[in-house]
Amino acid sequence: MTDTVVIAERCWDGQAEGLLGHHEVLVHDGRVQEIGARVRRPSGADVVDLGDAVLLPGLIDCHVHLAKAESAAREALAAVPVLRTLLDQGFTTVRDLGGRSPGHSMIAVREAVAAGAVPGPRLFVAPRMISARAGHGDDTSYGSSDETGALADGIDEIVRVVREQARDGADWIKFAATGGMLARQDEPHHRGYSEREMKALVGAARDLGLPTAVHAFGDEGVRRALRAGVTTIEHAHLCSDETLALIAESGLPVVPTHYVARLHLDLLDDDAFWADKPPGSRDQVARNVGDIRAGLARLARGDLTLAFGTDAGMFDHADGWREFPAMVSSGVGPLRALRAATSVAADLLDRPDLGRLREGATADLIAVPNDPFTDIEVLGEVCFVMTEGRIHRHPK
Repeated sequence: MTDTVVIAERCWDGQAEGLLGHHEVLVHDGRVQEIGARVRRPSGADVVDLGDAVLLPGLIDCHVHLAKAESAAREALAAVPVLRTLLDQGFTTVRDLGGRSPGHSMIAVREAVAAGAVPGPRLFVAPRMISARAGHGDDTSYGSSDETGALADGIDEIVRVVREQARDGADWIKFAATGGMLARQDEPHHRGYSEREMKALVGAARDLGLPTAVHAFGDEGVRRALRAGVTTIEHAHLCSDETLALIAESGLPVVPTHYVARLHLDLLDDDAFWADKPPGSRDQVARNVGDIRAGLARLARGDLTLAFGTDAGMFDHADGWREFPAMVSSGVGPLRALRAATSVAADLLDRPDLGRLREGATADLIAVPNDPFTDIEVLGEVCFVMTEGRIHRHPK
């Protein structure tokens, strides 16, 4: 691989309190070999001058759904254009938190991306959300004897499903601790699993070296998951200050998915938007409008460790960048939002080589035309993308 020198008049390294001045980055063999005001220029190296653009670490989305289809083949095929869309936006790493097909298709997609057969961000995969019957991941049709979903009740079934997903190559195990907003059979305050069942699930995953992500909206589900030893908490939109304080004390990251929640609130009166949503979901959101708005504000102002996640797939993947302005408009500062999508997200994935610009880091680099600290919406105008030292999107 040819060495590359990337030059930018402004940069941010994934951790600093604000923008840094002129920086150069020497990329060798997919890694940042040197970074500073001036770096070596090896013979034959390509030079990319970004001018006044702002150089950033590649972005990380910790909560996406690349595709949801009834067959593994359709799900995998549907994911291919989505991967390019995400990479075009500067997302060089994503955590896929579950599709619908029983074939665990995203594991095969992950391998195709890693092999260079399909362009896209590197993937961390939780194959399918494990759910109790009648819980948030139970997609079985009313009256049908053919169950749909990664369903497990009781400790023996739960442990078996965890082990099956591990055998198939899961990076993460996801489960539903509560109901959700957009399901026909459950509500966000419903609890999916007892604390004993959650401890068995988390313990089985931990025994196999796998972290766990929990879908959870309300207090009791989140508290049970905390006591069970879960790794990350997804959503938490209806948690009280007391529960959020417990999460903050634990140090666990919360992936708050602000944009998708605000989208459903903003479009509550749009008949066309709700036409293809599950029956009753619009009323569900309407009943919880005040609590959702208050919950998003609580998440923003607390002392929580926030990691960036969009829930893209529940809306158009091309709008994933809108999570940044959604977080900021809810009260999350630009620095906190940017760290959430870089260094904090990298730590969540236990990949300290990602989400930072420093020597030895994986060479995932992006650029935007203006200062994201003063204009967070510039994250929707990514003009340069490099992943593992290979340029995906050239500056114009």
